[in-house]
Amino acid sequence: MNKIVFLSVYFFILSGVGFSQRSFSLEDIYRDNAFAAAKFGPIRWMRDSKGYSSIEKNADVDGDDLVRYDAASGRRSLLVSAEELIPEGQTAPLQIADYHWSADNRKLLLFTNTRKVWRYHTRGDYWVLDRETKALRQLGRGLPGSSLMFAKFSPDGSRVAYVSKNNIFVEFLESGAIIPLTNDGGENTINGTFDWVYEEELGCRDGFRWSPDGEHIAYWHSDTRDIGTFYLINNIDSVYSQPIPLPYPKVGSKLSTVKIGVVSAEGGDSRWFAVPGDPKNNYLARMDFIPDSDEVLIQQLNRRQNTNTVWAGDITTMSLSRVLEEKEETFLDIHDNLIWLDGQQYFTWTSERDGWRHLYKVSRDGSSITLLTQGDFDVERISHIDPEGGYVYYIASPDNFTQRYLYRSPIDRPGPAERITPTNLPGQHAYQLSGDSRFAIHTYHNAVRPPRISLVALPTHRELRILEENRALKEKYDALGLRPKEFIKVDIGELVLDAFMIKPIAFDPTKKYPLLLYVYGEPAGSTVQDSWMNGDLWHQYLAQLGYVIVSIDNRGTKTPRGRDWRKSIYGQIGILAAEEQHAAAQKILSSHDFIDASRVGIWGWSGGGQMTLNCMFRYPDVYKTGIAVSFVSDQRLYDATYQERYMGLLEDNPEGYRDGSPIHHAQHLQGDLLIMHGTADDNVHYQSFEMLVDRLIQYNKQFSMMVYPMRAHGINERENTSLHVRETMKKFWIEHLEPGPR
Repeated sequence: MNKIVFLSVYFFILSGVGFSQRSFSLEDIYRDNAFAAAKFGPIRWMRDSKGYSSIEKNADVDGDDLVRYDAASGRRSLLVSAEELIPEGQTAPLQIADYHWSADNRKLLLFTNTRKVWRYHTRGDYWVLDRETKALRQLGRGLPGSSLMFAKFSPDGSRVAYVSKNNIFVEFLESGAIIPLTNDGGENTINGTFDWVYEEELGCRDGFRWSPDGEHIAYWHSDTRDIGTFYLINNIDSVYSQPIPLPYPKVGSKLSTVKIGVVSAEGGDSRWFAVPGDPKNNYLARMDFIPDSDEVLIQQLNRRQNTNTVWAGDITTMSLSRVLEEKEETFLDIHDNLIWLDGQQYFTWTSERDGWRHLYKVSRDGSSITLLTQGDFDVERISHIDPEGGYVYYIASPDNFTQRYLYRSPIDRPGPAERITPTNLPGQHAYQLSGDSRFAIHTYHNAVRPPRISLVALPTHRELRILEENRALKEKYDALGLRPKEFIKVDIGELVLDAFMIKPIAFDPTKKYPLLLYVYGEPAGSTVQDSWMNGDLWHQYLAQLGYVIVSIDNRGTKTPRGRDWRKSIYGQIGILAAEEQHAAAQKILSSHDFIDASRVGIWGWSGGGQMTLNCMFRYPDVYKTGIAVSFVSDQRLYDATYQERYMGLLEDNPEGYRDGSPIHHAQHLQGDLLIMHGTADDNVHYQSFEMLVDRLIQYNKQFSMMVYPMRAHGINERENTSLHVRETMKKFWIEHLEPGPR
């Protein structure tokens, strides 16, 4: 297409035929947050389950009030005013990032002035407010500012324990005395929290637990000296470059040496559990106290992550007894659904042993295992376990894998699953239940409905009041006149995949449009969900430029379709998914006359970036152009815990690691490719980007690239970054994948 004609088409699209007169811009989305949803909370159900607390703005002093609402009546009462949160000698109240109540609700623990540790704001300052005396005091006096992590009350509320600079401390609230429980924390020794890979891949952040009687603290201790160090380089904040060391275990390399110890809450020497096995080749993935006991329950995951051994450890004798062993030929996931029942004689346990993810009831000695959530469906997540009420409440979707609903099953007798969410609310649902299960904060959204938050009575699901409707956002979104996302099925012969499709407003089925495929395809996520996703305005924006957008969930993605669906990916990351994405793309091309097979693009981020490269390199006849962002080019470069979980150990599957890595197929590139990465990506290192660049040069392949200095995996730090990323991508699509109908 000649350049003058192409530009004419482009300006024609932007002038109003592609966009409605009520159009939106990338600046609206990524600079001005014009379509941001309002939030509510955070909410904490009070001890009596009759009301909940929440944060509300106090305009008079530009601070936060903590208020209570009675669930049944809606009556509002002030618990803590913003004026009470003004520290002595200051004029402004504390800005609350999070808060927690003591067990008796008489003291309030406030988290403020937070700092990000890798992905999450887990470091900052903590303050305690005594509601009776109105005394407000900062914790950790004498320790570095904004260095405290994971502060939590002792069971009796008299003390608070926290981590600072990789050591654990206990502070007495009455006297202000601070006792260090560990003193060896430092660059290579971590107490009470975790290294990068434990946080990222095992969801471990808070690394210590109070004993039920408040006399001891059990904690994780990590020695990271054997982990290889990867260096991020900061070239933009000083005249000389600054290396940033990151202990990061790559595939096949050594892990941290991790152990679990117990120390008196008044200080002294730590004692250690002698968990069997090489601590460098096992993960201590979970640990918590058994209520009303001197025992902890420890979950030990082997390096292959296909065996989870559960140990009961006595903190008096430091002896261990094996309770349960969960095994899988492929891999296991770790779950946080363990609740003790029947006087601590049984506990709940999540397993896929019958082919579906379900909740079981296990005896304390592991001799008895009973299925609680019965049926041919996955329990997607547990919302609440109520021993007194006799039910477990959980999210599932037996009939539509793109949606999520609340169900319940009895925990004291066999019984069928009972759906609680009404059938007239299609989409995604989440619930925060009161302790007695009589009420829940209900969040509902779908692809065209921003989050609607309400209070409902259970089990009838009667709505008592709306807490946040996002009405203005809904009206603004509806005014755009966009075509709603269509959820479709793609039959590739062996199985049927879920997909979505977005068409331009002015779609003409008699003409042919370019196809733009959005892909993820790995076990950590799913793209085809009937959820708000901020209106998916990026893809809607591209659709108005004249593209048909499609996304497909291949086997192995995080959807509730059973164990075989999820485990099929084992040993073939990047291989099976690329085959199924290709088969699905061909099916869409052959079954939709309005798709132009000569104009097919694909893009993805992170695992989706890897999938984009695999598709373009393996099937250059189909994918003519693509954008890969923050991708893994060689699976050996990624972290050991994630990659070995799904691929097996490198020595057991060298062919899989090679065949699944796009760098080994780079010689087949034919189309137009843009690769993008942040140099401060602590997750998928910039090394992956540079190695692919080197390989493409070796094969004399032409490509485009964009590098974002000192941006991490999400490429969103520093001024104007998010907008620039999207403008860069838009420009590439327009220049290399001609938009608009023919």
